[in-house]
Amino acid sequence: MARADLLVFLVESIAKGDKLTYRKTVEAIIAEERQKQHNVLANKLERIIHSTPPERSAINGAHVEQKSNNLVQEILPKKKFADLILNDKILEICEAFVNEHHRAALLRTYNLEPRNRILLVGPPGNGKTSLAEAIAEALAIPLFVVRYESLIGSYLGETAGRLSKLFDFASTNRCVLFFDEFETLAKERGDTHETGEIKRVVSSLLLQIDRLPSHVVVIGATNHPELLDRAVWRRFQVRLNLGMPTRDNITQWFIRFQARVGVELGYAPETLAKSLFGKNFAEIEEFGQSVYRQYVLNMPNTKMKDIISKTLKTWREITTEVKQENMGG
Repeated sequence: MARADLLVFLVESIAKGDKLTYRKTVEAIIAEERQKQHNVLANKLERIIHSTPPERSAINGAHVEQKSNNLVQEILPKKKFADLILNDKILEICEAFVNEHHRAALLRTYNLEPRNRILLVGPPGNGKTSLAEAIAEALAIPLFVVRYESLIGSYLGETAGRLSKLFDFASTNRCVLFFDEFETLAKERGDTHETGEIKRVVSSLLLQIDRLPSHVVVIGATNHPELLDRAVWRRFQVRLNLGMPTRDNITQWFIRFQARVGVELGYAPETLAKSLFGKNFAEIEEFGQSVYRQYVLNMPNTKMKDIISKTLKTWREITTEVKQENMGG
């Protein structure tokens, strides 16, 4: 039954010239063939669809006028799930979520809709924005990042009005709508320190989220889940906690980094992971970029091991100084 549905969707998408549905249907067939160990066929199909870039949502013409208020920043997604270091459970949940959208037509024949709301929770620098981008990439749709500096107004009702325009724009596109620092808009309404205007904004936000069609994926990210309104949690069907990287995560990162730059680091990835344990992914990425930058600038008379040793020493000194300042404060 599933294969028959896929073939119907494939033929319909070709007949209608719907390149996005065509691509997603073929990707679903590829996934099924790989499960059956039919890798030769799967590889042939992959080469076909990868020879043509995915169809992007219409974001020009009339839609440009809707975006003229600069309420969102568009990002063409490039990061893939394979580029991120995710635990198996989170990856499984994300792939299942994406598969629901790939096979939305099948779900609708049973009066079901794909889930379209994800809440990402965790300390800063651990991949919430990157995961939102990877989800958009897997869905082959643009990522729209909400710009709070343009959204939040100083006059009564202004923010709620702009919020309505934002969701009106999003609803006309197949897209991922990403709210970073989601607590900025979705604060607990019971907080006595918040104004009545903020409470009205939260109420409007929840109403707009409820009204969104399922082809719009809303992703909220927060470093402070304790500040979110309780009703916000109920709006999100998927809630993922992206914590600090473990030593194994950091080890895996350095294995990939060494392969990516094509230079022997001179240290075992496990040793570097032990030295940098406690840092977030953004800091580890900065460390890697820093040592590689120094390596390139000092070629050909340079040794990566020496650069890493020096950089590690500098980072330790800075960390010690920061701790002392905090204790003194």
